[in-house]
Amino acid sequence: MHHTLARARRTFAAAGLVAACAVLPTAPLSSAVPSSGTTLRTAAAAGGCDVLAPGASAAAEAAVRAACSQLGVWYSWGGGHGPQPGATYGQVDPTDPASNHDPERRGFDCSGLVRYAYAQATGEDILNGTANSQYHSSRVTARFGAGQGTGPLLPGDLLGWGGANSIHHIAVYLGAGKMVEARQSGTHVMVSDVRLGGDYNGAVRIGGNPAPSGTFSTWGTDVWTHVEASTTSARVNKFAGPTRVKVGCQKHAQLVEADGYRNDAWSYLPDYKAWITNIYIQGPAWLDGVPTCA
Repeated sequence: MHHTLARARRTFAAAGLVAACAVLPTAPLSSAVPSSGTTLRTAAAAGGCDVLAPGASAAAEAAVRAACSQLGVWYSWGGGHGPQPGATYGQVDPTDPASNHDPERRGFDCSGLVRYAYAQATGEDILNGTANSQYHSSRVTARFGAGQGTGPLLPGDLLGWGGANSIHHIAVYLGAGKMVEARQSGTHVMVSDVRLGGDYNGAVRIGGNPAPSGTFSTWGTDVWTHVEASTTSARVNKFAGPTRVKVGCQKHAQLVEADGYRNDAWSYLPDYKAWITNIYIQGPAWLDGVPTCA
């Protein structure tokens, strides 16, 4: 099995990584920018921040315009994670001296902005969490690998940077190679060119309804499934890239070493009547909420 992404393994250890957009306790919610369609469209037109390509859903377009309405608002570490979506005063990031004034700046960190955008678009607080939890939300309906670039993306898709289960930055795609983001302390919500280098992980598309229970996404490229929970058993099918799959159950079986990871957990995919090592399923080494096979 091979893959083209140099990604950190997503395990419970990843929770120890301090992300630039990690959620910390915040000050009480401050009043948000009015959300009327006219207000959002007027603000969105500034700085070229708007829906820049066709094809997105109405909710995704609304999320773009909601994010764009916040252009010029401070980046504030931990901002946007109050009881309700909207700008809040932030916290000092111990790893970033530029954040020393964030407790005085009402604004958003990257995931706070994404949370606000989709809450405004859907009327529900569907993405309340860190950049990593948003990227792996049950509301994700499609995933795109880093190697696919921006070609298949639509406005409103969320771009992520970091390891497979340690996404530390997230932004909203506008189309035409542009995105709107709350990038870092000392700056304001801005429009940027999409950065496909470094640890760019890929993108996800958000839908209105949660994905079915037991649904996960694979990662990597040219990943084979097998008749039995063993790499020596016959191959069944190959996932050329990240693919959404239904996991019926999981069990401990052959210990697999691949791409620098070791895991003896395997998942059964009923739609394919095949097994796949959990190494290539996004999530912890032992998947949450999935029963043990009888």
